[in-house]
This record gives sequence, C-alpha cells and structure tokens, in this order.
Amino acid sequence: MFALAPLTEVSSSSVSTMSPQQLARLNDLLVESAAGDRRAFAQLYDALAPTVFSVCLHVLNNQALAEEVAQDVFVETWSKAASFDPQRGNARSWVARLAHGRAVDKLRAHVASVERDDRDAYLDEPTRFIDVEADSLAHLESQRLRAAVDAIGEPHRTAVLLAFFSGLSHAELAESTGVPLGTAKTRVRDGIKKLKAVLGKEER
Repeated sequence: MFALAPLTEVSSSSVSTMSPQQLARLNDLLVESAAGDRRAFAQLYDALAPTVFSVCLHVLNNQALAEEVAQDVFVETWSKAASFDPQRGNARSWVARLAHGRAVDKLRAHVASVERDDRDAYLDEPTRFIDVEADSLAHLESQRLRAAVDAIGEPHRTAVLLAFFSGLSHAELAESTGVPLGTAKTRVRDGIKKLKAVLGKEER
C-alpha cells in the first residue's frame, strides 16, 4: 500500500453536495482504482476524505478516533474497490457505507475497551482508605446492572449501552446503528422496560 495524506486539516464543514457529473467521475476513479491505478485512487481520496471524516466524526464524536478510522476506511476502499458496482450505486455512497460500518465497529470496540480499562483499574488500584462496606455495595450494584443489561439481549443491549453508557443521542444512536430514528427510540424505550423487568425480578 502507500501512505495517505493526513486528515488533520479536514473538517466536516468541508463536505458539500456533488453534481451528477462529479459523482460519475468518482465512479470512474473507483473503477480505475480497482484496476490498480494509484493516481486515480489519490484523486478519489482527495475528493472523498471530507465525507469519510465527517461520517466517522459523527459516529465517534472524537477527532483522533475519526482520523484513525478514516485512514482505515481508505485502506479498505483500495482493497475492496473491485467489489464496487457502479450500476448499483455511486462511489461516494459506497465509501460512506464503509466508513459508517468501520466507525460503528470502532465505537463498540472503544466502549468495550473503556469498560475493560475501568474494571482493570479498579482491580489494580492500591488499597484505599474508604468505607469498605459502601464501596463493596457499589461494586456489587455495578455488577448487577451490567448483568441485567447483558440479560436484555440484542438489539436492546446495544441501544441501552450506547445511549446511557456512551451518551449518544437518539439521532446519533440511529446513525451509528444504521436504523431509522423511530426504531432507535423504540429500542431504547423497550430496552429500559426490559432492564427494569430484569432488575425487578432480582429484587423479589
């Protein structure tokens, strides 16, 4: 592969509407990239970097992570260019879908990593001079909540985790999971109902 230009200067505000002629040109560039034309791929990168970065930033809400994923998206674009069919859609949408999928995967991995780091930090932390009984109860409550969230099953588990543990809005949840806004809201609402039911059973 080859080095890609940095995305540090790219802003989501630089994303603009493209004309049919521009979209057709992108299709040609992606097809040429599939044939191994690196110059065509460089032009494709320059044209779509703002779009890819914008999608990644919208999902991840973190510039550093968005830049990292955006670079990965273009590596994937180069490797999978041959699977693009201009008869089934345009190159911009095709690459944007790759970006969305990678960003969602990164978000889930990042959330899992943060939770794992928090757990490890808790276990590795030196002896603390606090109320041991209160701390133990809090830890048990956290474990109980985590078990309850795991028990509600998918897709409600992911919706609750992203909405409440990662702080995503309903709109961001819909975007990151690729579902309509109404579906995202329903999943969160139903997930909370199921979570309350699980916790209620444990209290009986």
